[in-house]
Amino acid sequence: MKGSHRAREDDERRDGRERRQRYDSDVKQDEIDGKGRDGEKEGIDGRKADNWRPERPASWEVSGNTDASNSGRSGGVYIPPFKLAQMMQEVQDKSSIEYQRLTWDALRKSINGLVNKVNATNLKHIIPEIFAENLIRGRGLFCRACMKSQMACPEFSDVFAALVAVVNTKFPEIGDLLLRRIALQLKKAYKRNDKPQLLAAVKFLAHLVNQQVAHELIALELLTVLLENPTDDSMEVAVGFVTECGSILQDLSPKGLHGIFERFRGILHEGEIDKRVQFLIEGLFAIRKAKFQSAVRPELDLVEQEDQLTHEISLQEDIDPEVTLDIFKPNPQFLENEKRYEELKKTILRDEFDEEEDSEEGSEDGSAGEFDEEEDEQMKIKDETETDLVNLRRTIYLTIMSSVDFEEAGHKLLKIKLEAGQEMELCIMMLECCSQERTYRHYYGLLGQRFCMISKVYQENFEKCFVQQYSMVHRLETNKIRNVANFFAHLLRTDALPWHVLAYVRLTEEDTTSSSRIFIKILFQELSEQLGIHLLSERLNDPLMRDSFESIFPKDNPKNTRFSINFFTSIGLGGITENLREYLQNMPHLKMQQQALSRSDDESGSSS
Repeated sequence: MKGSHRAREDDERRDGRERRQRYDSDVKQDEIDGKGRDGEKEGIDGRKADNWRPERPASWEVSGNTDASNSGRSGGVYIPPFKLAQMMQEVQDKSSIEYQRLTWDALRKSINGLVNKVNATNLKHIIPEIFAENLIRGRGLFCRACMKSQMACPEFSDVFAALVAVVNTKFPEIGDLLLRRIALQLKKAYKRNDKPQLLAAVKFLAHLVNQQVAHELIALELLTVLLENPTDDSMEVAVGFVTECGSILQDLSPKGLHGIFERFRGILHEGEIDKRVQFLIEGLFAIRKAKFQSAVRPELDLVEQEDQLTHEISLQEDIDPEVTLDIFKPNPQFLENEKRYEELKKTILRDEFDEEEDSEEGSEDGSAGEFDEEEDEQMKIKDETETDLVNLRRTIYLTIMSSVDFEEAGHKLLKIKLEAGQEMELCIMMLECCSQERTYRHYYGLLGQRFCMISKVYQENFEKCFVQQYSMVHRLETNKIRNVANFFAHLLRTDALPWHVLAYVRLTEEDTTSSSRIFIKILFQELSEQLGIHLLSERLNDPLMRDSFESIFPKDNPKNTRFSINFFTSIGLGGITENLREYLQNMPHLKMQQQALSRSDDESGSSS
């Protein structure tokens, strides 16, 4: 019984399998013939078959009296490029809505294709093709394509920003529209707590700031919003943003960036954020100490500074993204606008071609001069990356820090082959190493004295360094101010540096700051300690150097005179102001004598 029952089940299973196979073959044959089993185009379970395609109706053929709803076939149906071009040629009326829709679809596909294939190597070749498209008509399409491509691949944000920067030089409204859309995207992502979208938009904005398409104020405003109520995610976004555009902010708005880092420091000290984010902030401080990385890669720096157009917007204002620019709209002046853009396109591409020609001619002339036997001039390669300069500074730094005494350091530094004009780099690095020490070391003063005695070139460069350091003293910390002041005091005490450099120092209440007063105080206290108050007073009262010290001991105004006397008295050097005190006491008598002389001159003039 069991065997017969099992055999019956096997027979039924085999019959069911054969029926299903026959049913599937019939369904496939009906799909090929375009008919369902019941005369309808449906699958096995009553739904439409996946691979069923309707026949093309005759109403879809493009003609002059075709309905606008059926023309263009842009409702998600793919049309091959050659077929789209053929359909455009078949249209007789070039100003019709059907033709405008077809050109709109072609423009959209062309812009999307060009934006999607752009990279750092082919950017220069893609730009002329981008300008060949009607960017005025398709500015919304261009902005949408750039934002979608950047969102899909944020690693190429700097490439898309460089493309936008070039387009912005010719069409500023495109750069403004893209910036407004990115700002709106930032606001939406921030409100929705959409971290991936916010990170991508922030990275795009950072590179637009690097290209100076966006003003640095929007960057500082964004950082202020992110750091106002710090969370782990907002801190991570802020750290990434500063990492990308910190270099340009350091150049354009150093005070604003300093305030942002102070806020970072405060949040770090509060310790209310995650350990991982704390490590990110500490890494950001290390990047800042290393002077950040270059803002723009050399191959993406395509826009000259005078051609850059910067847009300034605010996250607080209402932003209109103009989404209607992404939608097709018939234009009654379509043909006129197309002709105008054709003329504009020729002008833009002609300018680009002329620039390329000039660069090629310059390279050809240089190569011809290189191989010319009659001329000895050789083409010089200019290092724009400043790699040689960085290596030179590294060598000088390592030599200074690895030497036992100043004589060994001077002997090694003199062996370094310096080109004309690089002596200034040696002086700057010597001063920089001195300022980085915790306390002042006489090693640097003796080394600077040695070079000033060797050549007058180094003496002149140290004079320039004195002027630069005093003008930028407000940027230095107190410890650096102390080291720099002691360094120059040593050079002045040993007469390695001429004393007329003090003419740059003007000691008045208006012309000094707290940092510059600290610098002057340490400088003169060190001179007094090394020379003695009497010798220092004699040097400052030298009649031959009186003109150089008038700015330190001003006599133009009683207020400035009193300020100088009070300043030196407060730092314990009132003895060098004796002549200035006498002048201040005799000032009323001098005024009376001057008035008497002026009256006598007037009387003599009237009698004559």
